[in-house]
Amino acid sequence: MNKQLITLASKLILASTSGDQMTVDTISNELSAALTQKDKCEQNSPFDYYLGNVGFLKFTEKEILKMPKTFRKTFRLQGKTVHYRERTDGRYKKSYELRYAKKPYDKHPISASGTTKEEAKAKFIEKLKNNIPQDNNAPAIPTTFNGFAIYWFENFHKRKVAEQTYKKNLATYKRDIQEEFKNLKLKDILPVFVQTFLDKFSNKERTKETLHSLLNQIFDCAVKHGLIKLNPINMCFYKKHEREHGTAISKTDEIKLFQTYKGTEFEIDFAIILYTGLRPCEYKTATLCDKFIKSKNCKRKGGKIEYKHIPISPMLKPYLCGVAEIKLHHYATIDKRLKMVLPKHTLKDMRTTFQTRLDECEIPDKIIGLFMGNTIGKGDRIKETYTDINSKEYQEYLYKWGQRFKY
Repeated sequence: MNKQLITLASKLILASTSGDQMTVDTISNELSAALTQKDKCEQNSPFDYYLGNVGFLKFTEKEILKMPKTFRKTFRLQGKTVHYRERTDGRYKKSYELRYAKKPYDKHPISASGTTKEEAKAKFIEKLKNNIPQDNNAPAIPTTFNGFAIYWFENFHKRKVAEQTYKKNLATYKRDIQEEFKNLKLKDILPVFVQTFLDKFSNKERTKETLHSLLNQIFDCAVKHGLIKLNPINMCFYKKHEREHGTAISKTDEIKLFQTYKGTEFEIDFAIILYTGLRPCEYKTATLCDKFIKSKNCKRKGGKIEYKHIPISPMLKPYLCGVAEIKLHHYATIDKRLKMVLPKHTLKDMRTTFQTRLDECEIPDKIIGLFMGNTIGKGDRIKETYTDINSKEYQEYLYKWGQRFKY
């Protein structure tokens, strides 16, 4: 009887592999009938156990669901059964061994043992999880923290943020995180280790915020890849840093700044920065373009290239007389010159001042957003009307509003 069952089981596996559903159904019926007959006729004796009684153990649907998806269909097709053997080391001690071969005559079958059928089943299901067939063409996913972090930077983070943000975050990772985590396995990193690491930056709140964000994204990606079950940073104590927004420069200080640098090359720098609201990362690409200052918007994500056009307003125009080409100094140099006159301000304050003055001139928020280079939300009427930001109509629209910027 046992030989017949083994033969039928082997045929069933072959039929399942070939995808012949009709043959699978036929053999399944034969196997079911043979198992029923075996249960009715077979009387196990101590001698049978000693020799090693061979049979087929059935899994419940709940147990099937615990298996990896790649194995669920196979076990359902073969009647939810697996080959098992009962063994005894003495008169009363008994153990159960479950064996499963992916192919007939497999030299390395999946095997698990337990003192009870339930224990053997649980161990067997766990071993199935570690024997998921791998696609040789699929890229290998690193399991060390540093290896996976670089994998995340190159394949995901790079696509989601602006190029400058990507380079800055990668540099931060290599400077502050890489050496600390070395070649630790992702699964071995505990929350207490992450907490201790973050606590080292308690006196550098901005840096701590950046590191917390990077670690959270890396661990979260590892969870989604199935490398770890939980994100360890979720258990860490963290208080979000309250960012300080720029402070507008008073009109008195504005006059003082221009009087100090009148007739120098920095006079044009400060006029362009103050009356266009350019970000420091946009200084390099700023050019004169007819009635506009054109610059690459450095806050566009996913590799998207977009240029913004800030109208040459009545406030800026007097400083550009006779100027054919814009060549701003490095932002660090300009910032140093600013602090020499206004030590309590930074270049970020110049951008805030531009936004404040636009508001004082009663220019709508949507137009201010366009001048500042902020993202326009879906459903915005301006965006729907002017789908081509390089069109003449769109630029005339911006220029019209730009002429209201004077005080």
